[in-house]
Amino acid sequence: MLLSAEHISINFGSRQLLDNVNFYLNEGDKVGVIGINGTGKSTFLKVLAGVTEADAGRISRNPNVQVSFLAQNPAMDDNATVLEQVFLHFPAEFRALNEYEAKTMLNKLGLPDFDQKIGTLSGGQRKRVALAAALIHPADVLFLDEPTNHLDSEMVAWLEDWLRRFKGGLVMVTHDRYFLERVVNHITELSRGKLYHYEANYSKYLELKEQRAEMAEASERKRQSILRVEREWIMRGCRARTTKSKERIQRYEALLDQEAPETDGAVQLAAASSRLGKKIIELNGVTKAFDGHAVVADFSYNLLRGDRIGIVGRNGAGKSTLLHLIAGELAPDAGTVEIGATVKIGHFSQEGRELDLNQRVYDFIHDIADEVKTDEGTFSANQMMERFLFPGDLQSVPIGRLSGGERRRLYLLSVLMEAPNVLLLDEPTNDLDVMTLSILEDYLQGFPGPILTVSHDRFFLDKLAESIMEVRGNGEILRYTGNWSDWARKRRAEEAPARAEKSKTAAERPRERKLKFSFKEQREFETIDGELAALEAELASCQSEQERCGSDYVKLQELQERQTELETKLEEKTERWIYLNELKEKIDAQ
Repeated sequence: MLLSAEHISINFGSRQLLDNVNFYLNEGDKVGVIGINGTGKSTFLKVLAGVTEADAGRISRNPNVQVSFLAQNPAMDDNATVLEQVFLHFPAEFRALNEYEAKTMLNKLGLPDFDQKIGTLSGGQRKRVALAAALIHPADVLFLDEPTNHLDSEMVAWLEDWLRRFKGGLVMVTHDRYFLERVVNHITELSRGKLYHYEANYSKYLELKEQRAEMAEASERKRQSILRVEREWIMRGCRARTTKSKERIQRYEALLDQEAPETDGAVQLAAASSRLGKKIIELNGVTKAFDGHAVVADFSYNLLRGDRIGIVGRNGAGKSTLLHLIAGELAPDAGTVEIGATVKIGHFSQEGRELDLNQRVYDFIHDIADEVKTDEGTFSANQMMERFLFPGDLQSVPIGRLSGGERRRLYLLSVLMEAPNVLLLDEPTNDLDVMTLSILEDYLQGFPGPILTVSHDRFFLDKLAESIMEVRGNGEILRYTGNWSDWARKRRAEEAPARAEKSKTAAERPRERKLKFSFKEQREFETIDGELAALEAELASCQSEQERCGSDYVKLQELQERQTELETKLEEKTERWIYLNELKEKIDAQ
C-alpha cells in the first residue's frame, strides 16, 4: 500500500466537502476522481498530497514513498526561466542528470524556448511547465489536477501514453473521458461528501453506477412497500395499541427514519435561441497575420444552418484567432467577413468574460437578462440559475467563492442567457465535470443553429462534430468530413507514405565496417531495420482494416487500441535505431 486516508472530513463554510471518508492507494492503482464541479475534488487531491490539512482524519504513507503534485492553478516564479521553474525545487545534481529528459518533455508540451521567463507565458503555457515539473519528479505517487487542460491533441496522446507506462500510483482529477477510459483502472466518485469506489475504467464505471442506482431504487421501493403495509397495520389496531408488538412498531419507526437515497443534481439545459435567417456568416478570402506570420491565409467558407464543426490544431496554430474572425471581433488583414442581419452569436471564449469576483452570482446573471425563452417555456434568471446547479444559497455568494468549474459553468449560463442562434465555443469542456459535459453534448446536438467548437476533448468531438477544420499554423486550414476519430485516421493515412519512405531510407543505409558493439547491440543493429519495416507494414495493415470494419464499433475500438500500441512500439524502436546509429558514428570516429 502506497497511501491510506481514513475518516477524512473537511468543511468549507456551509459546505461539507468530505464527510468521514476513506481512501486507499496500492501500487499500480491509477485512479480517476470525478464528481460535479464544486464538490471538493481539488481539495480532496490536496489533502491526499499533503498540501492541505483535513479537519479530521489521518493520512498515512510509507516514509520512503515520493510524491509529486500538479495543482489546478500552480504557483510559479515569474522571474524564473521555463527550465529553471521545472527544476526549481531540485538540487543541481538532479538537474544535471535530468536536463535532457526535461527538455524533451518541454518540447513535447510545445515549450521549445527554455529561457523564456515564466512571467511572459499564458495561463495554458504555465500549466504545461508545471506538468513537466510534476512528471520529471522521480515519484512513486503522482497527484494530477486537470492535467489535460491546455494540451492539444498530440500532447494529450503523448501524456496518455506516458501515464499508461508509469509504474507508480496515480490519482488524478480529469474530465477527459478517453483518459478515464484508457489510463485509469479505478474510478472514485465524490458526491455529497461521500466517496464511491469502482474498480473500473470509465465505460465499466457507467455500467456499475447504473447498477448501484437501480439497487438503491429497488431498496427504496421495498422500504416504501413495507412502510405502507406497516402503516395500515398500525392504523387498523390503533385502539389496541398497548397490545401490539413493540418490536414491530420500532422496526416501522426505524424504516420511517431511514433516508431515501440521494441523487446528485444535474444541469438542465433547454435550447434558447433567436430566429435565424438564410444568410448566416460568409468568409471570403480572409487573411490574418501577426508579426509577418500568416495564421489564416485566403480562407473562404459559408456557414450553414446545420453545421457541426470541430476546429483542431496544435496550440498556437490560430484556432482561437479563427473564431474571433468569424465572430467579427477581429478585423482581417484582407478579405471580408459578412454576418447576417438575424445572426446572434454566442461566443464562449477561452479567456471568458471578465468576472468581477466581488459581484454576486445573482447580480451577474440578472445584468444579462431577467428571463429567457426556451423550447420548454419561459424561465426567469433565478430558475435558469437553479437549472445550472446554482441554488438560492449559492446565488447570493460572491463569484470569487466559486470553484474553477463552477465559474466556467456560470460563464456558460451567461452565454446561453443571451439566446444566441450561432454558437462559437472555444474549449468549452475545460473544467466542466463529466455529468455536465454529457448534458451539454445532448443540448448541443439539439441546438437549432450552427456550432463551431475549438476543442482538444476527443470524446466531445467524436460525439458532436460532423466535420473537422484543421488549422495548420502556416495559414492553411484544411476541411475533413467526419468526427475527430475520422479525421485522425485520415491524417495518419496521409502521413503514412512519408513514414514509409523514412523507413525505406533507413533500411537501405549502408554499413561501412563491422562495429565494436556488445554482442547484444551487434545483433540488435543488424536486425532493427527489418523490425522497423515490419512494424510499419503491420501499422499500415491495421489502418486499412479500420477503414473496412464499417460500423462494427467493438472491432474498431480493438483496432484503435492495437494501432496505439503499434505506434508506441514504432516510436520506441525508431529512438533505439537513432541511438545505435549515433553510437556507430562515435565508434567509427575513434
